[in-house]
Formats: sequence, C-alpha cells, structure tokens
Amino acid sequence: MDEPVSIRGWRPENYGKGYRGAMTLETALEQSVNTVAARLASDLGPANVTRTARRLGVVSKLHDNPSIALGTAEVTPLEITAAYVPFANGGHGVIPYVIDRIIDEDGKVLFARSGSGPGRVIDPAHLGALNRMMAAVVSRGTGKAAALPGRAVGGKTGTSQDFRDAWFIGYTPGLTAGVWLGNDDGKPTKKATGGGLPAEIWKTFMTTATSGLPVRPLPGLAFQPAVAAAPDLAPDQAAPLPRAAMPPGMQAPFPQDGPMVLAPSPEERGLLDRLFGN
Repeated sequence: MDEPVSIRGWRPENYGKGYRGAMTLETALEQSVNTVAARLASDLGPANVTRTARRLGVVSKLHDNPSIALGTAEVTPLEITAAYVPFANGGHGVIPYVIDRIIDEDGKVLFARSGSGPGRVIDPAHLGALNRMMAAVVSRGTGKAAALPGRAVGGKTGTSQDFRDAWFIGYTPGLTAGVWLGNDDGKPTKKATGGGLPAEIWKTFMTTATSGLPVRPLPGLAFQPAVAAAPDLAPDQAAPLPRAAMPPGMQAPFPQDGPMVLAPSPEERGLLDRLFGN
C-alpha cells in the first residue's frame, strides 16, 4: 500500500507528496514510491537489506536503520555500479579494478591481475523477476529517458534529499554503467533528478558503447523489448558477446569459460581499502 506510514517515528514521503493506494512492487519500483520501499525494508528487516547489499559488492559502511530502503547510507559510484553488474551478467558478482597489468620498458611484467570473483550472488530462480522489475523502470517508469531503442535495458534512478545527488545506474546484457551528478561541496543542485540529465547522459554513452554488439534479452527474460523473435534463453545460456567486439575493460559472461569475474590479490586489497575503507 502506498499510504502514509510511520516506522519507529520515521515518516517517509513520496517525491510528489501524494499517495496512490494498492500497487504491485513492480509499479512501486518503476515509479520510485518511497513509502512502499520503506515498508518492504521494514517487513524484511533492514539487516537483511544490508546483508544483500554486501553480497552484491557494496563495501562502504552501512547501517541497519529502516531508512536504508531509500539510500541513506553513502556509497561510491564505483561500488554501487559494480553491485548492479550481476543483473546484467547472469547473477555473478564482480570486484571492480582499474589496472590489468604493468609492464616495464623492457617488456617485463611487473604485475598482472589474477584471481576469481565471489561467484553467483543472485539465485537464477529470482533473476528474471528482478530484471523484469528493473526493465519496467526504463520502459514505463522514472528511467524512460535512458531507453535504448531495440535493446533490453534495466536500471534505477535516484535523487537524494534536497536534490544534492542525482544518478542513474543501468545495464544491457554484459555492460553496466552508472552516472552520478552533484556538486563537489554537497550543495543542492538546481532540482536535478536521476530520471533527467543522468539518464540522458547514460543513454548517450550506452548508444555508442553498444553499437555493433548483438541484441540479447536480459538474463532470466525470454523476450527482448521492441525486438521481434528474441531467443528464449535461460540466464546462463545467453549467447556470449564476441571477444573482438568487447570494449577495453568490459566484462561479460562467457558460459563456455565460466563467469569472467576477478578478485583482488592481497597486495591489491590495500588499494581497495584506501578507496572504499574497511
């Protein structure tokens, strides 16, 4: 129910201040209905929300207050974008990295990235339902400005209190990107929302990034919006992107090789600690 709610004295409100009564969770997500998100997190338990975020790769300090449902814990754009990658690659977690290898002037390899990632972090039985909800955000919800004609897209908009932050994180099969806009000093923006300029920037970037790549359904979904005769593929059976077509640094699932996910070596862990904290 989208209606006034009080959770331990906290009274979340919607962006438009109004209430629309009974609705599905899918509709609540696509329209960014705060009261429903807050009630859901309260029913499930904020600690479970935090635990799920950790499983998907969020490493910043989180809290177990009910307001976690509306994003009141600060995370970096890098880690929250990485946490969306499992939606795009069939449910496998990734650990983001920048340096693949370091070679000196004589051609000697001084460092080479190695390791494996955390493995599957989303149950295949639920991935399709999650992607259907995330796709609805773009097809008819607050993220419509990010839609890519002829391609399946999932994602979520976000706008923080007093318009201080506006972001859109979205994905197509095999490629995830996040856009954040805000002021470095934390001052409010001129009412920027995640469904506005961030979604438009994301669309501009992804239009180029996906040019020439094959069209595929989101993992767990057997159809492709705006594309006829899309193949009926399970999450782990999606046709892999050709290696030659992959932009530098892009990660995508290659079922014949196993998921391409990487974990940091002990020496790299120090770098992640400096970036994200313990």
